[in-house]
Amino acid sequence: MFQRVLWVSLTQVLRSVSVILLPMGFISLFAWATAGSSNGNTSDPIRATMWLWLGAHHIPFHLIMPPGGAPGFLSYLPIGAMLFPTLAIRSCYGRACERLDNVAQEKQLSRALFALIYAGFASLVAWGSTTTGVAPNLYWTPAITLAMVWISTVSSKAKVRKYEVSSLQISLQIVAIVTGVSAIVFGVDLFLNLKTVENLTTILQPGFVGGLLLLLLNLLYLPNAIVSTLSYLVGPGFAVGSHTLISPLTHRVSEIPALPFLGGLPTGRHPLVLLSIAVMVVMGAILYNVTIAQSSRIFIKSFLYILIGLGILAFLSSGSLITTAMSAVGVSAWQFTLAVTCEIGVGIILAMTMPRLLALVPRLRR
Repeated sequence: MFQRVLWVSLTQVLRSVSVILLPMGFISLFAWATAGSSNGNTSDPIRATMWLWLGAHHIPFHLIMPPGGAPGFLSYLPIGAMLFPTLAIRSCYGRACERLDNVAQEKQLSRALFALIYAGFASLVAWGSTTTGVAPNLYWTPAITLAMVWISTVSSKAKVRKYEVSSLQISLQIVAIVTGVSAIVFGVDLFLNLKTVENLTTILQPGFVGGLLLLLLNLLYLPNAIVSTLSYLVGPGFAVGSHTLISPLTHRVSEIPALPFLGGLPTGRHPLVLLSIAVMVVMGAILYNVTIAQSSRIFIKSFLYILIGLGILAFLSSGSLITTAMSAVGVSAWQFTLAVTCEIGVGIILAMTMPRLLALVPRLRR
């Protein structure tokens, strides 16, 4: 049994890797060929493909910047790129389960082997693509890929009672609502600042092929921008470099990276934006009213899932963008999570106390 499960898991791991790696290799080779560099060699697009594949898994990179050899660190990576390996892993693991007998033990063994083989392959790619100038973090690679595979292969066929909505579903719905509101606000702001976006694109002068790749890069970074917008709406704001802060009450920034999706950044302080905190308070009240009618356990789990989910999004949407001056980009995970906790907590407290207070009003009139 073990040999059969191992073989099925191995073949599906290779399939999931090739599904993402081959298109990335074509893009890297095409971009390298159209760049027309006289100093490059064929190993450059191969390494670039490996780096793109690792970057899609949110693996950070240590860099040595020419010409002075200044150290750099790249951990501000696009959340949107994680969608591709996640879908590939989930699809190929599903194929592996279909080829096995309908036995829970075999599926659990296949999941464990799938995760270990995938993490081992990612570690080999990180080690093989390391150069003096670019070095993927070899310690984080297996840990991140193991967690990614384990989360991606969670079964979607869990049975739920007919009249009971699970805490995970409720938390996902609330997270979807608040991020959806944030996405609308970001989209409107970006539309109102199209001229700035155009100017940032003109500065880069990417050309036709580079323009397509730049468009793809900006699309993949959109989830990062949406999380930063949400952090702005709930109060803490976000950074676009060391010693910078953009929030409704603070605007401390001198220059921004030449990335078109940053064209919608606020140009000053806007204290009235803090009124959007009311959305999180309302979400807290809705969370309490929807879940407490079922059970207090579902209420507590839903609240924790929301905080964990938003905290993970905040962590993934922040990091360092190569240079020391851009060592802090994105959201402060702990400040954002603390703000969300307090605001949703206020909504929960209001939902708990308001009915009792309203019930006391007729008695006081008597």
